[in-house]
Amino acid sequence: MGIFCIFNLEFCESWSNLAIDFSLFKRLLYHIMKKSLLFILSLGVFLYSCSNSSTDSASGDRVAKGDKVYGGTLKINETEQVQTLYPTAITDIGSAHIANQIYEGLVKFNPKDLSIIPSLAEKWTVDAAGTTYTFNLKKGVVFQDNECFEGGKGREVKAADFKYSFELLCTDSKDNSNFGATFKDRVVGANKFFEASKGKPNGTIEGVKVVDDYTITITLTSPSSSFLSILASPAASVVAKEAVEKYGIDMKVGTGPFMFVQTEATDKIILKRNDNYHGTDSLGNKLPFLDSIVVSFLPTKKQELESFEKGDLAMVIGLPSESIKDMVESQISNFQNKPPKFILERSPEMASQYYEFNLTKEPFNNPKVRQAFSYAIDRNKIIEDVLKGEAYGPGINGICPPSFKGYDITKISGYDFDAEKAKKLLAEAGYPNGKGFPKVKIELNSGGSKNANVVLEIQKQLMEVLNVNVDFEVVPQKQKLEDAKYGRAEIFRAAWIADFPSPENFLWTLYGAGVPADATQPSFPNTPRYKNAEFDKLFEEGKSAKTQEESYAAFLKAEQLMMNDAPVLMLWYEESYRLVKSTVHGLYSNAMRFRDYSAVYLKSVAPAAKEGEQKEEEKH
Repeated sequence: MGIFCIFNLEFCESWSNLAIDFSLFKRLLYHIMKKSLLFILSLGVFLYSCSNSSTDSASGDRVAKGDKVYGGTLKINETEQVQTLYPTAITDIGSAHIANQIYEGLVKFNPKDLSIIPSLAEKWTVDAAGTTYTFNLKKGVVFQDNECFEGGKGREVKAADFKYSFELLCTDSKDNSNFGATFKDRVVGANKFFEASKGKPNGTIEGVKVVDDYTITITLTSPSSSFLSILASPAASVVAKEAVEKYGIDMKVGTGPFMFVQTEATDKIILKRNDNYHGTDSLGNKLPFLDSIVVSFLPTKKQELESFEKGDLAMVIGLPSESIKDMVESQISNFQNKPPKFILERSPEMASQYYEFNLTKEPFNNPKVRQAFSYAIDRNKIIEDVLKGEAYGPGINGICPPSFKGYDITKISGYDFDAEKAKKLLAEAGYPNGKGFPKVKIELNSGGSKNANVVLEIQKQLMEVLNVNVDFEVVPQKQKLEDAKYGRAEIFRAAWIADFPSPENFLWTLYGAGVPADATQPSFPNTPRYKNAEFDKLFEEGKSAKTQEESYAAFLKAEQLMMNDAPVLMLWYEESYRLVKSTVHGLYSNAMRFRDYSAVYLKSVAPAAKEGEQKEEEKH
């Protein structure tokens, strides 16, 4: 799962629960605080404040058990516009953040530790062979009220609804980008159903059976340690046939804690409380606590930070470390106050940043060219000079981040900066000192200024080391995703954030079985169109292994083969800083950026007693 150094509001409520990894803390000091003693002092004051703060309900709040409160609006931001909220089509993290509040599946991730917990299935069992899962559904769960239902009232969810949803997931469609990541080669009969769906759909998925209204079984072709995690993805959510038939891919009706509010606005999304939500917290409080969530789409981190400072946002994620330092120095009282107004969190993530080579186009159909580019990049320089330390570490091993316990990426030989090797390989590829190298283009989405700053540094390094000049173009995220699928440039900026906590999810992006033979057809998620039969074989072995140890052994071998072929140019492993208002409770950081706002509540924190008052109170 990775090691966390988190300054989290939930931990602040009990000093004994505040978990800090001091090796990461030292890295925090080195990368950010080395120029700012003032920041270090303010952070120390913050930790002291956390351990001494108390809580009081603000006037007018609706109080719940455990001194929690109902009401209020959580305001957050996404730098990229949501691409789609149709579950089988979701491939970007921003869309998943919203979808996870609207839809639910049989199981879900616990936002605290990413373990699998019940969602719409109250319990499940697995047979001795490890291939047949039996899920018992919660009774009384209803779809969100919507005009697609009789009388506008959401009806009860039954096992047949999951069967219908899984059949959509196994249907060939331009709006289905998740079959390969979920049921393909995994659920009995899924591949056959998918092929049949290309003609006139008929029949059922052999491995999916409705036992009764509240029981469904799923049979796998072989054991899979990651299957429950796959069922927790938005793609495996339950949807109502009535909603799909009425709205098609514009359908936004689920069973989740928040309902999509249809507005004319294009600069924000509004989610409102689902009063019929089935969930409760550990104290029996009916969820959710919030009345609404407003998601804005400010494209740059500068705008996002300004909005946070004005009080228009509850949190900011992914700030450059220099911006954090500047903000703290200019607003030290907001960190020194007891309790503080703002809280800083920092954590490594299950995410990797890299560029993809288009292996169908020259010159990147030559592995020596790809290897030369990989050796030519000084990743540490990018981290220090461009990212200002905002990274877990340079991507000098494989595509998998160092976040999976038991999966040692240091065993994978990747590409560290070596100018001489880079020059030698490019010469062997037929381009000595860059002579005759064709014109190529890197396509990237904006992502604020960070992506542009990184590509400028890469452009500079490639010229200095290889005497190769590359162009680049910044396009909207939606266009970049489409262009990558169709291979419309030579190099694409890319990143992968785990859909579930396993190296399998990262290696799947380079699995070659789904790459079309026709280069004019779209390829996803393997947009480099990488094919290596031995890699595919090892990946399949790892995916179906009975134990994690066997699985990881196969994955490590597969990843080494892939890195030797260099279909991607690794850059860095992600890490993020987050500023959050101290009024926000129940919001957890995790390495997958998984968001669950169902138990989040807003509550002011009372100032700590003055020293004299505190001593007087201790006498009693």
